[in-house]
Amino acid sequence: MKEKKFTITDDTGIHARPATLLVNKAGQYESHVELHYNGKTVNLKSIMGVMSLGVPKGAEITVSVEGADEDQALEGITETITEQLGE
Repeated sequence: MKEKKFTITDDTGIHARPATLLVNKAGQYESHVELHYNGKTVNLKSIMGVMSLGVPKGAEITVSVEGADEDQALEGITETITEQLGE
């Protein structure tokens, strides 16, 4: 299993559009991908799960990936987050 922490810098946090981008990116991989925020964990392939977290600007999140293509999945998700949402 691999995991990485990120800080959300987008002014609106993880709202509908970036959540959709993340869910679509996670869905491209076979691995199980989870988003951890504020003591809660959701499947990153679930738009409703991601939206239910209400991740604001300045939040620290952790993405964990486990599976056959976990390296590629974490790399792709990292790219999406850093380009769209944070660092």
